Amino acid sequence: MTIRTRTPNVLDDPPIPVRAKLAAAWTSFMFLYIYVDYFHLYKPGAMDDIQAGVVFEFDISPALMTAFLALIAIPALMVMLSMTLPARVNRATNLVVASLYIPVTVFNAVGESWDWASFYGLSIGIEVLILAFILRFAWTWSRSPAVPAGPASTDLRQ
Repeated sequence: MTIRTRTPNVLDDPPIPVRAKLAAAWTSFMFLYIYVDYFHLYKPGAMDDIQAGVVFEFDISPALMTAFLALIAIPALMVMLSMTLPARVNRATNLVVASLYIPVTVFNAVGESWDWASFYGLSIGIEVLILAFILRFAWTWSRSPAVPAGPASTDLRQ
């Protein structure tokens, strides 16, 4: 009597291009960024402040709303730019933008009470972690040789 043993099929796991990793990370960052702002509206008094024309101690104005739009438009654009920019420009752009967004992200906790530390700590922590992944993917983007590698022609008889 023979015993059949089945080897499990190994799932195909092709390498993910750096561009796709960056675009996915920016997408995650953007969704989290939007949802944190959305969930902030549930905070007691947040809607009262908005109705009174104030957000984060700033008067609601066209300039403020334009700044808020720019803050969310940049990650949204980074999704597309990460997939379309040439590699060298892509790498530099991701390094610069992710580096600039770390202090912007941390700024969201300024002036908040310790009662909300878990909400802001978790949200900012995850956002900074995503930005760190973006920095790592961009920084470690592998380089290919400028000249295609081929067999070295060391034979003098040619």
